[in-house]
Parts: sequence; C-alpha cells; structure tokens
Amino acid sequence: MHRQFRQVDVFTEEPFRGNPVAVVHGADDLTDEEMRRFAHWTNLSETTFLLPPADERADYLVRIFTPERELPFAGHPTLGSAHAWLEAGGPPARQDMIIQECGIGLVMIRRSPHGHLAFKAPPLIRSGPVDDADLDEVAASLGIKREDIIDAQWADNGPGWVAVELASAQAVLDLTPGVTSRDIGVFGRYPDGSPEAFEVRAFTPLINGTGEDPVTGSLNASLALWLIASGKATAPYIASQGTALGRRGRVHVTADPDGSVWIGGGTRTLISGNVHL
Repeated sequence: MHRQFRQVDVFTEEPFRGNPVAVVHGADDLTDEEMRRFAHWTNLSETTFLLPPADERADYLVRIFTPERELPFAGHPTLGSAHAWLEAGGPPARQDMIIQECGIGLVMIRRSPHGHLAFKAPPLIRSGPVDDADLDEVAASLGIKREDIIDAQWADNGPGWVAVELASAQAVLDLTPGVTSRDIGVFGRYPDGSPEAFEVRAFTPLINGTGEDPVTGSLNASLALWLIASGKATAPYIASQGTALGRRGRVHVTADPDGSVWIGGGTRTLISGNVHL
C-alpha cells in the first residue's frame, strides 16, 4: 500500500543543517515488525509512524523507532511528526495546542513566541547524582579525565540520558569520544554575550557510525529542566548542537510563569511523497 511520507528537518532554519526525521502517515495497519524494518532501512536516528489516538484527548498517536528499537519519547521526532501531521491537514482539536500520544503518555505541542513548534518538556523519570563508577565509565567513553567533568546528573525522560557539564563550549567541541554503551549528553557554556548559551553534544549507542546525534530534543528538554531548576540557566535561552557534525541546530528554550519548560525549533519538510509499505 502506498502511504504519505515526509522527511522533516528539525531544529534549524537552514535546510539540511538540522536533524531529519522520517514520518509515515496512516500507519495503523502496519505490524511492529514492518515498522522496525522500515526504520532500520531509513537508517535515520528516528522514524515515526502516525496512527489514530487511543486516548480521546489526543490528536494523534505516534510510534518512534530508531534503526534498532522503539522509544517511548524523543524530541525532534515529536516536532517533526507534529509538523508533518499539520501539513497533511490534521486539524487540532484545540486551536492553540496539539496533543500527541506516545509511549510516555500525552505531550503538548504549541507554537512558540518565535513561530516555531515547541513541546512541553516531560517530567524526568530519573534525576539526581551519578555515582562514581558510572562517572568513570562516562569519562572514559568521552576520552577525558574524570576531573574534566564539572558536574553531572541523571536527566532521563525516556531515552536514559546522563548529563555532563564541561568547562566551556569549546571543551565540548574538542571532544573526540570513543564508543559509548550508554546515552551521554554533554554541554558547556558559551561566554556571556554570545548568541547561544550552551553547546550541546549527544552520544548514544543507538546511532550507527559516529554514535552522535545531530540535534536532540529529549536531551535538551531534560537539560533545561535541570539547568533552570538548579539556577545554572534562565529561560529563554538558545542551545547550539550539531556544530561538530557540520550541522547548525538551534534549540529554543522558554519557560512559562507556572514553571513549564518548552523546547522549540524550526521545522521544514524537505522530502514528501509516497512510500510503499
């Protein structure tokens, strides 16, 4: 059967400089194996499949697959899927809000003050300090000394991130990590007055080849919750990601008066058509 298909570039204003996600529409009759096989074939960091929601409060249900496994939540697939759903004529039940159903439950998506789509950062399912043995493993994976780590926290909102702070954005860009067996998010601060507040890099065993994700919504969401709550950052701010890979990802972080944190960025369809599945 031929189904609508889009490939959406996320977290950038420039074509081919963000993180692409493949989106398959009308996937309600596909089996789990068919979804896994197609996601493995696209070889993108994530491929999503849009289905009718099971929860009547949601506008649609999305299933998110890496080339190897299904994820309960991921950030750039959330924004890319919402963009594709809207572009295909999906009418949100609420004029100012889209509600996505996925493995972690319901995720709210809205237009940000910058005109981007933005999702509400889901709560962390694991937070707090990282023990010494894990930090030793993280430092070894990153190819740095343990004392190079300024701070670290669990920042897990589904994928399982360990968040690591280095001394500067340049220290993050200078990393030459080896193979990692866990999901590691690294960030460092730019000098005051810079357009971006932080440089972020994400390393995961779920991505073949370099193991580095170009721009990562879930990581930036969990980082934002930690940084804002700890006073390390104030919203709004912009995080840069993908620089080391030749991308130009820009993640816009905002916060509401009630403490809700929103993660937004540019979205653009670069490929559209039909796929035989």
